Amino acid sequence: MKSKSILSILSFVLIFILAACGGNNNEGNSAGKNDVKESAEDTSYTVEHAMGTTTIEKTPERVVILTNEGTEALLELGLTPVGAVQSWTGDPWYDHIADEMKDTQVVGLESEVNVEAIAALKPDLIIGNKMRQEQIYEQLSAIAPTVFAEDLRGNWKNNFELYAKAVNQEEKGKEVIDAYDSRIADLKEQLGDKLNMKVSMVRFMAGDVRIYQKDSFSGVILEQLGFARPESQDVDEFAIKGATKEQMPLMDGDILFYFTYETGDGAASELEKEWLEDPLFKNLEVAKKGEVHKVDDVIWNTAGGVKAANLMLDDIEDTFLK
Repeated sequence: MKSKSILSILSFVLIFILAACGGNNNEGNSAGKNDVKESAEDTSYTVEHAMGTTTIEKTPERVVILTNEGTEALLELGLTPVGAVQSWTGDPWYDHIADEMKDTQVVGLESEVNVEAIAALKPDLIIGNKMRQEQIYEQLSAIAPTVFAEDLRGNWKNNFELYAKAVNQEEKGKEVIDAYDSRIADLKEQLGDKLNMKVSMVRFMAGDVRIYQKDSFSGVILEQLGFARPESQDVDEFAIKGATKEQMPLMDGDILFYFTYETGDGAASELEKEWLEDPLFKNLEVAKKGEVHKVDDVIWNTAGGVKAANLMLDDIEDTFLK
């Protein structure tokens, strides 16, 4: 009888221990599930942009970019887009990015986006621009989370910071900007008194001649370096468009950089030749001193991104320091 009692007690104790262990396991499993759930929730983030606020579930891997300068931003952040609008000049990409874009699909132009081509790529993020694509924002948002910058002029860093946030690479973006700012500071120091030279900028396009001012891609970079500008160009505007030959004196300065937007028909190049050979142009002090320099339109204006900005600084170094 005594043995049976002891056996009953032992059985009860064993059942209690097993139940306790089972309870602990259940609590452990429950905690694990909660951890997974919390981890999944932590991957989402929101981005405020020109069209409102967009929530992105996790760091995107398949990004479509709808501006030329945005393409440069993604590449500098170490992300090759699955789709991008074609470079304004190039076949289909600018020479300085072509090697990095071999696996990227063309999805139209900045001014004429192919929405069907974007959808076929099954992106997890689309980045565009209100100035270019406001009318199709809703269509794009129906395909994937979509983030728009406000405009395309002036300081490339403004849009770059938005793009870095959109692809969840803010730290990398800060590193890129810090490296650029450091280069600007170093170059300013090396240039010294040469910054007092008044830098003039002119662009030739088919049917149009423009005198570029401060609120332009290259104008902002010149201002960051601290260069002086001719009086007519030293204003917070984009450009004097449709310049006439009577306005040629506005092009004068201590040094002049010009760039030509050539699309392949030769019209812009012909206009460039006509103006540079005009007696009025040859009579400018900058022309008489031999300080007229042709530079790449893609780098000084059209590409508009971080890679072009650094290549423009290369040109500045080559011109003033070598």
